[in-house]
Amino acid sequence: MKTKKTTLLKNMLLSDRLEFICEAHNGISAKIVEQAGFSGIWGSGLSISAALGVRDSNEASWTQVLEVMEFMSDATSIPILLDGDTGYGNFNNVRRLVTKLEQRGVAGVCIEDKLFPKTNSFIDGERQPLEDIDIFCGKIKAGKDVQKDDDFCIVARVEAFIAGYGLGEAIKRAEAYRRAGADAILVHSKKRTAEDIEKFMAEWANRHPVVIVPTKYYSTPTDRFRELSISMVIWANHMMRASVSAMQKTAARIFESESIAQVEDGIAPVAEIFRLQGAEELRKAESRYLSSGKEISAVILAASRGSDLGSITENIPKALLKVNNRTIIGDTLSKLSHLKVKNITVVRGFRKELIAGDSFSTIDNPDYKNTRDLYSLYLAREKLHGHCLIIYGDCLYRSHLISDLIDNQADIRILVNAEVFSGEKPRDWAVCSAAYTNDFFTRNIFLKKIITSNIPGRAHGEWAGIIAASPAGCVTIRKTIERMRERPDFKRLSITDLLNEINMVQEIAVVYTKGGWLDIDNVSDYAEAGRFND
Repeated sequence: MKTKKTTLLKNMLLSDRLEFICEAHNGISAKIVEQAGFSGIWGSGLSISAALGVRDSNEASWTQVLEVMEFMSDATSIPILLDGDTGYGNFNNVRRLVTKLEQRGVAGVCIEDKLFPKTNSFIDGERQPLEDIDIFCGKIKAGKDVQKDDDFCIVARVEAFIAGYGLGEAIKRAEAYRRAGADAILVHSKKRTAEDIEKFMAEWANRHPVVIVPTKYYSTPTDRFRELSISMVIWANHMMRASVSAMQKTAARIFESESIAQVEDGIAPVAEIFRLQGAEELRKAESRYLSSGKEISAVILAASRGSDLGSITENIPKALLKVNNRTIIGDTLSKLSHLKVKNITVVRGFRKELIAGDSFSTIDNPDYKNTRDLYSLYLAREKLHGHCLIIYGDCLYRSHLISDLIDNQADIRILVNAEVFSGEKPRDWAVCSAAYTNDFFTRNIFLKKIITSNIPGRAHGEWAGIIAASPAGCVTIRKTIERMRERPDFKRLSITDLLNEINMVQEIAVVYTKGGWLDIDNVSDYAEAGRFND
């Protein structure tokens, strides 16, 4: 069973060996600290406020800090000890802070015994007034009383040396905080040597875990901290300081050279950013979760020339017309690939040799001049199995429309554009059991019939040239095509005839859209296609 982050932090404080945690101030720096090998993270108030562009004087609100901590906690598996300043107020603020930190998986909080709003301990010339001991002990007790996890840690930070008091005041405060329930004492000093720490540890006599922050007395050998029986060392702001230095140098070089060529080799590659962001995990998740986890195939009907486009399609099939530098069928293939749709079959006809590629197989309709789309689908009927899409090769679709159709659970479902208008060309108007209402939770709308006409009449929208079917739905489609094959006019029938025939024996679900697709039938449609963006 995985050990809780709170337990990991408490074990570090109680360990017989010297432990180290390092500062981080956002999700990516927290990941870097963990990957460097540290067992814990210091959520530095100074660094978080600096990252937000404000002073370390509680100018960043506690909720803003909390949001940063949530990202840091989500990004890592090691415990985080938050630099909680003075607790952002009185005992009640501390209670709420502890509750919210626990909810976000933060392992502990360090609060200091100065007055709110605090002043950074290393700013010279600033007053550093201390909180009354009893009031600060009340904060510690309040935090301990409200925590739900027994291992959540509250570290009490003694600022007596910072405020100019001597050893006696530091010991008095530390002992009071220990008795109030603090899990450890952080004794702070801004001297260039470890003199204050040495004196404190000699008097303290290992009565409780002690944490130090040797930002100023960094020249003290680390082994000396071991000799003093220090429990934990915090490297408190070096990630922020290192990043500031690097960013200043990089920005100056780019500005001066008016180019990034001089800095590119000295900075992290974009691939490293993607790695830290977890791009590979997302790729694996996409393969698992996109397309509802179904193995989906598709049949694209692209046999026609598109004679209504005149000379534009004199030498190429309509499906190969380019829109925004991509062919119509290429756009569809790209979107199907992104949705993990596999086993794609394209039914070719006019200039069939031009439609070729490694990502799909082909079936040819040699009689494309004398047949319509239903006959092309008939030729591909053996490809209609499992979960399957049937798509017109001369239509453009926004990706989410295909996803919406895939996600629907009905055995047979079609996409219907709820925008209704009359025009010069006949359209396949869908009469449905209910009108589009813009209600996401609307369910169980079914097709009644499709009418091909210039005038919509009482139709609820236009069929958008795409069908999705479950394994059972594919069986129904194949059987219906075989039955219709006996009709003498079969080669002149369309897929709208198929839908009307199926609708007599099985419900066809309607998935509404409001725009987001385009059927390219003529020159006017092709001109409009240039404005179509996914």
